[in-house]
Formats: sequence, structure tokens, C-alpha cells
Amino acid sequence: MTILEQTLAAIRPADPGALAEARAHHDRLTKPRGALGALEEVAVRLAGAAAVNPPPMPAPAALAIFAADHGVHAQGVSPWPQEVTVQMVGNFLAGGAVANAFAAQVGASVTVVDVGIAADLVPAPGLMVGKVAHGTADMTLGPAMTAEQAVAALETGIAVARDLVAQGARCLVTGDMGIANTTASAALICAFTGQDPAEVTGRGTGVDDETLARKIEVVRRALRVNGLDGPGASALSALETLAAVGGFEHAAIAGFVLGGASLRVPVILDGVIAGSAALAAAGLAPDVVDHCVAGHRSAEPGHAVALAHLGLRPLVELELRLGEGTGGLLAHPLVCAAVRVMHEVATFDSAGVTEKEA
Repeated sequence: MTILEQTLAAIRPADPGALAEARAHHDRLTKPRGALGALEEVAVRLAGAAAVNPPPMPAPAALAIFAADHGVHAQGVSPWPQEVTVQMVGNFLAGGAVANAFAAQVGASVTVVDVGIAADLVPAPGLMVGKVAHGTADMTLGPAMTAEQAVAALETGIAVARDLVAQGARCLVTGDMGIANTTASAALICAFTGQDPAEVTGRGTGVDDETLARKIEVVRRALRVNGLDGPGASALSALETLAAVGGFEHAAIAGFVLGGASLRVPVILDGVIAGSAALAAAGLAPDVVDHCVAGHRSAEPGHAVALAHLGLRPLVELELRLGEGTGGLLAHPLVCAAVRVMHEVATFDSAGVTEKEA
């Protein structure tokens, strides 16, 4: 079996017994039932994913920022030059990005993964090189990558998840960097959900109206060229769809999510890039969703569509649209708090507190 096949075979759905135990446990805690709102469901979700109640504390966390470039950048979908991808990787490695600040705030490690940057990087602490190619092909002219390249990127993400868990991580956070990657994200979301590009495609780094209109048309063209906009689209496999319009970082993040799920370690998803990658991961292994938490909902319209399709409720909504893993990192303390309640809050019986009358 390949690494991908092994990983897919290891993914299990949420354990029904642990889910039931966790719900019953929450109902016995010294608080009104449902008083913690969405946090209660997070704790229950993590118990089901781990197959034990209470679930393990999801700490320490590890952020993996997958970086890659996109051939579709040539279509004028972003005002930022492609060189910014490699420049921002240098910023991550130097500790100067927002993701580094947020990671320090929550005590998360930061690993940067070159999975497809259009330049060769000098080895550096905190950098992992799993380069599949120097950027994807232009998806408006045909598939962005071959099936073999998509599998290689998926397996890079799996390997990173395995390495971080082996090093002690008990929660994984998705991060990304790649100029023009919101265009590929929109195409993936359209392909997996059937939504129209005009409803899904957003402004990314803040493009003007003219560029947004061009971006929407580019997504339409990519879907059409790759056979993802008609009746035959559903016949394509998740892997074929990912290869057609995804980026190397999307494939690697999908692998990262699959890898975490296979090890029963929760994965906090960041924004629209992570959401589109999670759609691909769920296409490969539907049970992977049971192991994911939506860290936030970004300002990109496609992200809400992706989360709704996945059935995930975001924990934070602050109109973020940065990527890097920033929204996932901000959500991590909430996830930890949800689980800590299960470990430390007394039950009515143990605290000698009288419950309300039935």
C-alpha cells in the first residue's frame, strides 16, 4: 500500500460510544445544559474523534504553513507579484509574520513546508522541503497538476502530520502561503459544491472590482476547461478534481488533515484555503470531517460555502482574510478551554450541587 492508501485505510468515524458518553458527561456538569453553546459540541466532537471521554487535551499545537506558487497567477488574478510567496516564507522563518506572533501567543510551534514554490530555498531551521514542482501549471489551460503530483503533495502533507505528532503535537493547525491561491480555492469549492463562481470567488488580498470580475471569469474558464462545470463533473474523482484546479499547498493541506485524522489528532482548519482543501480531503475520506474543527470563518464568501458543505461551525468570526493559519491559531485556546471543562469541572453529584427540578 502507498502512504496515501495506508492513511485513508486508517481513518475512522467518530466513535458513537465516546460521543454519547461526552454528551452525558456535559449534562452532569455544574451548569445548565447547553450553557456553553458551541464549546460543548467542540468537546463532544473531540471525544468522538479520539474515541475516549474526556478527550485528550489538544495541546501542544503545531502549525504547518504549506507554501506553493500557482500558474494561474499569469491570468492577472492578484496585484501581488509571485515573488511575495518566497519572500513571506523568509518572513515566517525569521519570525516576523502575524502567524508567528499568534503562534507565540498560544505556544504553538511553526513549521514551514515548501511544497511547490517557484524558487529554490536555502535550507533553514523550521523549513521542510517537499517540493513537488516549481509551482502548478495554469489551470485555465488544463490540469494544474498531474495525478502523480497531487498524490506526492498529499503524501508530503501526511508526512508532515506524522512528524509533528511524533514530536509531541496533540493538535494540528493548518497554514498556507501562495500568491493567487484564493483563485484555486474558489475553483475547488465550486467543483466540490456545485456553486457558481460569482457566489464563491472573493477579493483575496483585496483586489479591485475589475480584478475581481477577471478572477471570477478565470475560475469559470478553469472549471470549463477541466470538465468541472457540466453534468460530467460529478464523474471526476476527488483526486482528479484536486489535480485539475488545486494548488500544491491545497493538496498538502488535504494530506495534513488526512494524516491527523488517521492518528486521531484533531485538526483546526484555518480559512478559505484550508476549507477548500478539506473538501478534497473529505472527497477522499468522508470520515475525515469528524476530526476537524473550523477555527474561523473568513471574509472570503467561498469559505462559508465550504464550511456549510462540510457541516462545520466556525468558532471565530472576525472578518479575517490573511491565511497563514492565523484564524486557526486564534481558535486554539477556545478548543483547549472546551476540553478543559470536561477534565476539570465538577459534576452535580461530586460538588453536592442540587440540580433543577425536571
